[in-house]
Amino acid sequence: MNKVAKATVALMIATIVAKVLGFGRELVLASSYGTSMYSDAYLTAMNIPIVIFASIGAALGTTFIPMYCDINNSLGEEEALKFTNNMFNLVATICLLLAIMGFIFAKPLVKVFAFGFKAETFEIAVNFTKILIVGIVFTGLSFIMTAYLQVKNNFIIPGIVSVPKNIIIILSILLSITYGPYIMIWGTVVGMATEFIFQIPFAIKEGYKYNLYVNIKDEYIKKAAWLIIPVIIGVGVNQVNAMIDRTLASTLVEGSISSLNYANKLNGFVMGLFITSISTVIYPILSNLSLDKNRGEFTNSVVQGINTVVLLVTPISIGAMVLATPIVRLLFQRGEFDERATNMTAIALIMYSIGMIAFGLREVLGKVFYSLHDTKTPMINGVMTMVINIVFNLILIKYLKHAGLALGTSLSSILGIIFLFKSLNKKIGYFGQDKILKIIFKSIIAAIIMGFSTYLTYKISNDIVKNEVITLIVSIIVGALTYGISALVLKIEEVNIIINILKNKKNKEYKI
Repeated sequence: MNKVAKATVALMIATIVAKVLGFGRELVLASSYGTSMYSDAYLTAMNIPIVIFASIGAALGTTFIPMYCDINNSLGEEEALKFTNNMFNLVATICLLLAIMGFIFAKPLVKVFAFGFKAETFEIAVNFTKILIVGIVFTGLSFIMTAYLQVKNNFIIPGIVSVPKNIIIILSILLSITYGPYIMIWGTVVGMATEFIFQIPFAIKEGYKYNLYVNIKDEYIKKAAWLIIPVIIGVGVNQVNAMIDRTLASTLVEGSISSLNYANKLNGFVMGLFITSISTVIYPILSNLSLDKNRGEFTNSVVQGINTVVLLVTPISIGAMVLATPIVRLLFQRGEFDERATNMTAIALIMYSIGMIAFGLREVLGKVFYSLHDTKTPMINGVMTMVINIVFNLILIKYLKHAGLALGTSLSSILGIIFLFKSLNKKIGYFGQDKILKIIFKSIIAAIIMGFSTYLTYKISNDIVKNEVITLIVSIIVGALTYGISALVLKIEEVNIIINILKNKKNKEYKI
């Protein structure tokens, strides 16, 4: 099996462990606080530092990899390390200033992110925010360490970096039931710090040596700044979209924010497991191929990456729509999470699942443009998608309430990915569009067949067995087998990639 496939499989395994724990954190939160004012306040406070800095951090990581490759290729490892320390120290300074500003202006921040919060819920959210805003310092530095490890082809550590964080947060949520909700907040800050601290020894092992070096006039820092600004806007619009959804949801019935969050987390599990794993591994490869001007291999990597995402995500999207209610009921319905919360979360999950393929393709296509040092195109596309999302949200919320917000996000993402494909065609010409469309068409047909078989299996099994766990397992197995057989009958070539990865055999013909 080729190096890329091995790295992808290893990262998927690491991600499974991390995501299971992350999902466990959501289950514990749901069980402990349900869809209450505490869960709404906590999730809002958690998302404020994410929106403030996650887009900047993601932009830094995204820009760092091609810049590091460029410097290392032209000037050598020593200069590349110098650039790394310069970025590290500048990010630390910026994050500290942002944290201070966030603490001072916590009240107006909460008003922006959840203007529907009233009285006690608002005050709790403000207090939570003042504490959690400190976490952006650790988040920012963690992004730099993650990018450094990835450029060194170490994907496992960044993949499991959230494991200690989630363990700490889970424990703090459980303790908060007895000792008060603020234990949960301080535990979250400690957990965020461990994301950064956990990576340090592994970065040192890969050759990282810290140096107190700051030079804002460095030519590579200037070049990175010009590349980062569009990436910040491009990545940031995703956060803004989420913020808009939560802000509008705060005007609806209590629990709307929480139900959207839980549904989004389920989608995020798929994104992190399959799409992020593929795009993370392929990004350094594309960055190096673009430097070598190897257009043939570059294009082949793009096609195989996109088609693999389509093949993996399409059945999950359909399956999530068919089994939304039993999945949410099994995973969440306990403690304070009642039937009402299950219904609200299930409908949101169905609406988010409509755009799951688009979410995944955006992740991969964005990395394609970034590897070509084109950060402007994803930025423009992101802004367009955001505007479309706002329009859909304002229209659909009137008729579908919180479900309309999830549907608006999906529809805007689908339109956005269509525009992004057109932009890629203009930039590099032919990139296997016919092959991609063929796979999309065949995958949808196979997934629809799978959807019918899964639904019928669930209905029949539920009537006979009357056990949610067994019924779901049987339905998923039948659905997976149906999709696999349908894919083989329809002669979807990319099935060979998955088979070769699972068999762990070398096959040079199929590369991700």
